[in-house]
Amino acid sequence: MTTSPAPAAENLLQQLINNLWWSWDADCPDLLSSLAGGQSHQPDRSATLQQLLPQLQLAAERQQVYLQSRTTWADRNLQGLTGPVAFFSAEFGLHESLPIYSGGLGILAGDHLKSASDLGVPMLGLSLFYHEGFFHQSFDAHGWQQESWSQLDLSQLPLSEQRRPDGQSLRISVELPDSVVQLRILRLAAGRSSLLLLDANLPENSAADRQLTARLYAPGQQIRIRQELLLGIGGMRALQAIGVTPAVVHLNEGHCAFAPLEDLRRRMVEDGLTFSAARDVAAAGVVFTTHTSVAAGHDRFPAPMAAAHLQPLAASAGLDVAQLLALGKTNPADADEAFCMTALAFRMSRFHNGVSALHGQVTRSMWSGLWPGRSPDQVPIGHITNGVHPGTWIARSLKKLYTLFLPQDWEYQPGTAANWQALQQLDDQKLWQTHCSLRQRLLHIVAQRAGCQPLDPQTLTIGFARRFAAYKRADLIFRDLDLLARLLQDSNRPVQLLFAGKAHPADEQGKLILQRIWQLATQPPFRGRVVILADYSIDLARQFVQGVDVWLNTPRRPQEASGTSGQKAAINGVLNCSTLDGWWAEAWNGSNGFAIGDASDCPDPELQDQHDALSLYQVLQQQIIPPFYERDPGGLPGKWLQMMKNSIISLGWQYSSHRMVRDYAALAWQPATEFQTSAVVPDN
Repeated sequence: MTTSPAPAAENLLQQLINNLWWSWDADCPDLLSSLAGGQSHQPDRSATLQQLLPQLQLAAERQQVYLQSRTTWADRNLQGLTGPVAFFSAEFGLHESLPIYSGGLGILAGDHLKSASDLGVPMLGLSLFYHEGFFHQSFDAHGWQQESWSQLDLSQLPLSEQRRPDGQSLRISVELPDSVVQLRILRLAAGRSSLLLLDANLPENSAADRQLTARLYAPGQQIRIRQELLLGIGGMRALQAIGVTPAVVHLNEGHCAFAPLEDLRRRMVEDGLTFSAARDVAAAGVVFTTHTSVAAGHDRFPAPMAAAHLQPLAASAGLDVAQLLALGKTNPADADEAFCMTALAFRMSRFHNGVSALHGQVTRSMWSGLWPGRSPDQVPIGHITNGVHPGTWIARSLKKLYTLFLPQDWEYQPGTAANWQALQQLDDQKLWQTHCSLRQRLLHIVAQRAGCQPLDPQTLTIGFARRFAAYKRADLIFRDLDLLARLLQDSNRPVQLLFAGKAHPADEQGKLILQRIWQLATQPPFRGRVVILADYSIDLARQFVQGVDVWLNTPRRPQEASGTSGQKAAINGVLNCSTLDGWWAEAWNGSNGFAIGDASDCPDPELQDQHDALSLYQVLQQQIIPPFYERDPGGLPGKWLQMMKNSIISLGWQYSSHRMVRDYAALAWQPATEFQTSAVVPDN
């Protein structure tokens, strides 16, 4: 009697799903989707497992080859790191099954971990485990955004709890003004990288403290500062508890800036350093990346609130809390100035950067007050432009086409302009057929989710999907409703618009923009030509960036720090139509997409909106619609296809998170390691 292969297949399946590597492997998503939703004791599942055993074996072998490789980019090019990069972020977007992300900041953090894994750079992410995640979005009968939350099911997530040698759950603690919060450490594997998530939802904590890790960006300044204390101080204590000494601490936005304060405290208590010496040593190995040009994006707390919450840390180190407060102020002598997490992050780091060339310039001007006596061009803030993870965001059908011309293992290596130039050889017909099938797939999903009639798969499809904030101007295209209606309803060259995205629960302006678009989409002449989808997620983002023809991006320059959604579209051959802000200001070359407006800034927002709307309509009518509908005798839009190739070739390698991680390694992480090694510790 032969043994059923089902148990062996079940073991292989568990091996695969316990590491999120599967989510960016070329074949695993399709393989695992065929097994989703069943239980191991069901006969049909057992039969499916038996049938899929050879594929599971191959996938498990690929996984092990990937995890055990010693020929990565880092093995060849990155020496000198004495430990992992500890990457702190308030949110991580790795996969839709773990909704502890709200938008671009979290998706970028997830892409950091994935690219570090692909390149072999040792990296450990740190964040909080929000057991209710970010909110689910729906619309009421009037189109007003409704928010709801649901409890995440830990049993359905590939998380393991860190334990002590005796098998007991490992705990760390963080002191607050009125309590001591206990935290457990949950670990997630993402390829060779790991993510540590701190969880306060424990019986030994009070009901109020358990809620501190309930929701991402919970409302209220007191909850926010306490979450950030748990993230920064708790994250550093978690590293110490598991015996990890990071080579570099990387702060992904100011939410994490309490981390180096915990290092400062420890060096004073354990090493006997003075405050000044401990501050310098703690900051020496810290990299800080700021992500916003909008003032509201920088956390500020009233000085008394900050003092109360920093008092336990100050007391532990024998400090006057005013010494810590001064680190978070532009003017340390101003007792009433609010405590700013971004100012603290700049002061407690030695390597600082914005996330595009333009954002670096704006950031130097915004924060020049922290370096008195220097002009903005002398402020030591550089830039490393964001990128996106190829394995996650490029459609699998396109990957197969790219693989015909790109070097072996191109998905796991930083590309070069010369490498990607080979994609000029892409067959036009195959590229267009692949893109059209992706558009058709997206429109099928849109019809299902919106409950509407299927949209026309032959119509020029423009997508806008991102966080709804006023400066992003999602409704700019609706500024002239009569003109837009004529463009959408043109019988020979029609256009259709797809929208998705969430407004922050406290952002009334963002909600009003959402409501306006929702209401227009339900009324003639826009019904059936404009669709807005609820509950934007990583899964829906993939469909959008792979399936639309044009990616619309309309931020009010220069308020967009980077804008990685357009990069995800570009690597799929989707053409960007964007204001010259963020990454597009440096990426657009005239033949790889479309520019709205010019590179000038207008101090009057209303005038700028008028100018940009007029430019957008002109670009649509003169540059986008004609070449999309101009077809050769074979039915192919030759000029459009050439622009698609130009987009992929010029942007695919340059705005990959592999290039981004390589740049951080060269420009920040290695220098930080060398600086710590060569720095002379000040006398006590």
